[in-house]
Amino acid sequence: MIADHLIDGMLSGTGVRDAIAGGYVVPDTVGLSAQLVADLAAWQRKYEDAHFEGFPANAVAALDEEGLALASRAQSELSDKRIGYFSNGRMERLA
Repeated sequence: MIADHLIDGMLSGTGVRDAIAGGYVVPDTVGLSAQLVADLAAWQRKYEDAHFEGFPANAVAALDEEGLALASRAQSELSDKRIGYFSNGRMERLA
């Protein structure tokens, strides 16, 4: 399945990548709730910390678990879109 958007923790990103056109979008412009936008921002800050720590395996695993949950929440809020998840720490798509 091709996703419309990917949740990912890329250091220079916004947390939401346009999987079709490329590039990042501002999370609150795609219809996500204020709470989910805030949770994405907090998660992305943790991903940034893990980046500068060299992506410790235990940190990446925890961040990916949280990121997958965020992607699931985004899918619920954007039921007309397909939402996936990309692990920046593993450099692979997990959903």
